[in-house]
Amino acid sequence: MKKVTIQEIADFSGVSKFAVSRALSGKPGVSAQTREMILKAAGQLGYFKDGGKSSASAASPASAWNLSADGEGVARVGAILVLFPNVRYQNTDSLYWGPVFNGISARLNQIGADILTLTEPSGDSMFSLLNPKAIGGILTIGSVSTQILLEIQRLDIPVVMVDHHDPAFQSDSVFTDNLSAMREMMIKLISKGYRNFQFVGQIGDAPSFYERWLGFRSVLEDYKLEQRQIPELIGPEIANIHDTVPRVIAQHPLPEVFVCNNDTTAQFAMESLQRQGIEVPGDVQFTGFDNTDPELPLLATVDVNKELLGMRAVDKLVWRMANPYSNPEKLLIQAEVVLREKTQKEPEL
Repeated sequence: MKKVTIQEIADFSGVSKFAVSRALSGKPGVSAQTREMILKAAGQLGYFKDGGKSSASAASPASAWNLSADGEGVARVGAILVLFPNVRYQNTDSLYWGPVFNGISARLNQIGADILTLTEPSGDSMFSLLNPKAIGGILTIGSVSTQILLEIQRLDIPVVMVDHHDPAFQSDSVFTDNLSAMREMMIKLISKGYRNFQFVGQIGDAPSFYERWLGFRSVLEDYKLEQRQIPELIGPEIANIHDTVPRVIAQHPLPEVFVCNNDTTAQFAMESLQRQGIEVPGDVQFTGFDNTDPELPLLATVDVNKELLGMRAVDKLVWRMANPYSNPEKLLIQAEVVLREKTQKEPEL
């Protein structure tokens, strides 16, 4: 296959060849945001394919593990690093990521592996802070930057990503089955008589959010329901949710249901409407995803088994360290749709 050129990446990204060259070589001269955009574009075009592995002389991670068939009896040389992104709210105090980390920690303790935690450094190389030879494997939590992932790739350290993937970095990943769960929830809402929906949440923020959007949209298409999605509710503008939602509803009629990318988005959007004198529930209904706040007056949400995500990520990493050169795998974990009966639509008489 023909190698992807710098010019092709520049044309695809809408930047200069100079910027692409500096970004790919890790040299200064481009902003961190532009560098990340270029690296992701290069990954989408296949620039990093077949170039991610270090030389065959690299030590096999399998030699560091001594596993029985059920995964017990680990004898580890090197700790497991749990890497958090340098992103607000994605930490151990999060209602979503905290339980994921608890699952990771519990499983690592169960198999007797040492654990390190780190938030990705914003400036210096990660491995100026850590000795890579002391790390047996890495679990990334959420949206770790492409630049950090490529730094890990050069060292051939086994990686499993939780709730994230990156086109520039091929690795195992563990996700909730977001698309199927969203489809199931939407079908149940339609069966209750709802027909008018708006999706809320920046769909480009995370792969899981985009998959939830795809599930939402596919059900509307299947049931031939008209889609009148308001672009501002799924674009970058929604990051400023308390300003965007009131402005949008002043220009458009309310839907029957706002379908949000997660419970936190639903909470903030509800608050912004209630400040405008709109009753929630009452004038409009909301759904969420992740089931992080049982007290929210949601029509429905999806209960994600967050601890299980963490535990299965550890299991996948154990397998990957014993099978370092097998094709990357994506593990999907089913989730349960939760309907809140007290807010459901009453049948018309």
